Amino acid sequence: MLADVPLDLPVRPALPALLDALRAGGGAVLVAPPGTGKTTLAPLAVAGAVAGRVVIAQPRRVAARAAAHRMAALLGERVGDRVGYAVRGERRIGPATRIEVVTTGLLVRRLHHDPELPGVDAVLLDECHERQLDADLALAFSAQARETLRPDLWLAAMSATPDAETFAALLGVDGTPAPVVRADSALHPVARVWAPPPRPVTPAGAGRVDPALLDHVAATVRRALAERDGDLLVFLPGVGEIAGVTRRLAGLSDAVALLPLHGRLRGAEQDAALRPADRRRVVLTTAVAESSLTVPGVRVVVDAGLARVPRMDLARGLGALVTVPVSRAAATQRAGRAGREAPGHVYRCWSEATHARLAAQPEPEIATADLTGFALQLAAWGDPDGTGLALPDPPPVAAMTVARDTLTTLGAVDAQGRITARGRAMADAGAHPRLARALLDGASLVGPDRAAEVVALLAEESAAGPGDDLAAAWRRLRAGADPAATARWRAEVRRLRAALPDGPPRHGGAPASNGRPRPASDSRAVRPSGGGGSGRLPDDLAAGLLVGLAYPERLARVRRAGGSAYLMAGGTEAELAPGSALTGTAWLAVAVADRSPGAPTARIRRAAAVDEATAREAGGPLLRSDREVAWSGGDVVAREVVRLGAIELVARPLPRPDRALLADALRDGLRRAGLTLLTWTPAARALRERMAFCRQALGPEWPDVGDEALLAGIDDWLGPELAGARRRADLARVDVAGALRRLLPWRQAARLDELAPERLAVPSGSRVRVDYADPAAPVLAVKLQETFGWADAPRIADGRVPVLLHLLSPAGRPVAVTADLASFWRTGYPQVRAELRGRYPRHPWPQDPTTAEPTRRAAPRRR
Repeated sequence: MLADVPLDLPVRPALPALLDALRAGGGAVLVAPPGTGKTTLAPLAVAGAVAGRVVIAQPRRVAARAAAHRMAALLGERVGDRVGYAVRGERRIGPATRIEVVTTGLLVRRLHHDPELPGVDAVLLDECHERQLDADLALAFSAQARETLRPDLWLAAMSATPDAETFAALLGVDGTPAPVVRADSALHPVARVWAPPPRPVTPAGAGRVDPALLDHVAATVRRALAERDGDLLVFLPGVGEIAGVTRRLAGLSDAVALLPLHGRLRGAEQDAALRPADRRRVVLTTAVAESSLTVPGVRVVVDAGLARVPRMDLARGLGALVTVPVSRAAATQRAGRAGREAPGHVYRCWSEATHARLAAQPEPEIATADLTGFALQLAAWGDPDGTGLALPDPPPVAAMTVARDTLTTLGAVDAQGRITARGRAMADAGAHPRLARALLDGASLVGPDRAAEVVALLAEESAAGPGDDLAAAWRRLRAGADPAATARWRAEVRRLRAALPDGPPRHGGAPASNGRPRPASDSRAVRPSGGGGSGRLPDDLAAGLLVGLAYPERLARVRRAGGSAYLMAGGTEAELAPGSALTGTAWLAVAVADRSPGAPTARIRRAAAVDEATAREAGGPLLRSDREVAWSGGDVVAREVVRLGAIELVARPLPRPDRALLADALRDGLRRAGLTLLTWTPAARALRERMAFCRQALGPEWPDVGDEALLAGIDDWLGPELAGARRRADLARVDVAGALRRLLPWRQAARLDELAPERLAVPSGSRVRVDYADPAAPVLAVKLQETFGWADAPRIADGRVPVLLHLLSPAGRPVAVTADLASFWRTGYPQVRAELRGRYPRHPWPQDPTTAEPTRRAAPRRR
């Protein structure tokens, strides 16, 4: 077939070597830079060397269609003759078709249906360097099918980046890597123009792109139009940014054609962007035009330097499309679009220094995306872990664990990860497992037609249009307000409807009272629906029910009546956008939500209004009734609670709570609020201080009565009181001193008064209380005249610790602090005596206090 094409592109000289490698070992890697023609000429060359059909897999529908049109045009034929394509919802294949361009997802489904690929002699995996999930699976499944079932099958991986060793190893045989065939560089040079914004812009993230950057991109487009000839290809991260820049360039519409190019457009609109026009064109595109597409007439690329990639928040179960800086490899791919037909220029909206800091390659999707569908595909293939497959990178353990847990909950896999009959049906539906669950279980609840329509809307999100009200989008599509969107949606509806069995699906659920099966994950009766009559759910509730079946953890109840803040059943808080028509709706089934890194709440992007009954029905597995006895709000709360996940539906008092649960709640309260919940009388405080002193003075055999230790061993001393208490007030009535004594073995209890006496006798005969507040230095505060006759300070704890004397004046004010009374009598007392005996003449101030008579009283007044 290649002989029928006179077009000479840089890849052509490398094609004989590619064919030789495939003939020799059945596997090869073709590395060819952008613009060399690998997507166009390699399939034609391979088709000329085999008798059967050649399947070439593309990661995107728009690229698959464009590649088929390009090859058919080179052969002078219509699409569907010798070259055809098949993508989701569209197929143009004829009996004479030798080359079939498909999406990688479609190839994966064909391999599941029949891994021998009868009638196919060669499989070419294009743009495998992009590392999308379906592309990784297509490579792994094709390689294993060739190894075990079809050793005659030719298998080639085609890449635009020079890093081919990984793919060569995966396609090799018996440890020998497959040959790598390299094509020369692109036919025409591309000059770089660094065009960073004049002022800093806000870095990209999960939110919208800074409008200042879009202003700069539009200005750069105007500059390139003025400085260069030819059409322009403008790379932007998403459809919203394409619309934004198009609005900013509206004043040019008389002079140039402004054409969008992205995956949400219908085929005719995509084709319009790929055809020459009668005037100069500015084609504004997403990453779909990075590879496999030739946009004729393009001499200039304007690159915003951003890409949109999926990210998965495993903890919250929320996915998001995050805007990130483009990689150097992707920037090279984009620049190559300007040099396909003639020398060109690329205007990069960043600096050369920034370019040097960009990642070398884009991050593979397997590292960041939701792996639920990926895990189901592995299970359907018979290798749940993927350990025996030729995957370029192993899936992350945490993401795979979450994915398997989700599949187990859906009934798609068993405890060992093996696929179930229900899982087979989900895989055959060709949709995300969650959406497949909604389709299969929802068909018996709302009718198969409505189930297929809503699931198609969830699968073809781009058809929904603006706004966050899913039911409103459904009505618009039914009405045909946007013919292109409606056409895409109806094609997906037909495909999903065909995937449903003729009768209501039975996946192990018990029969309901109306004869239909209940969903396997919900044992409750459902409201009859689907055929009309009084039991039929209105469309709005039917949409919400299907969303809830797909994403039960995203069923959400409004936080405050009339507000826009919601709590989802999974525990994540979420907000509607300002001005949303759904604001104040009591219950929502959230279809699409994302959460920016660091944001306190998620943003609801698409949802359907439901009532509580529908939420209970959809979220049946999350419904639970609990008896709760817990510390809350400063006291014990005992109640019976019905919850839908994290959403509290009903709460009523629990009349006779279990005493063990009450004790647990009180323990929790003490640990959270502290020991101040107990009433610490002076006697209790004094006992605790004396016990702390004994531990300080005599060692760890004495109990630790610090807060941390008392709370850690709370049952050792407070157990009986906790067993009989019901609420906080009961704690306040506890005899704390009596409870603390339980910590003392009988020997220690017998000696406590001896080792740490509560009071000490002083020479005057008084018994003065000892202050143990500081366990390292117990204090005895006593009037100086009462200590006459003491030669030294008393000692306690078997004589180990001297008491710290606070000697007081007759008025009770401290005049000296000492633990060395003998030294005080010699050096300190004479000065105190000189200062105070004139002030207190009725009190004795002997010259030798060690021999003087101690007294508590003053001399009587003279008359």
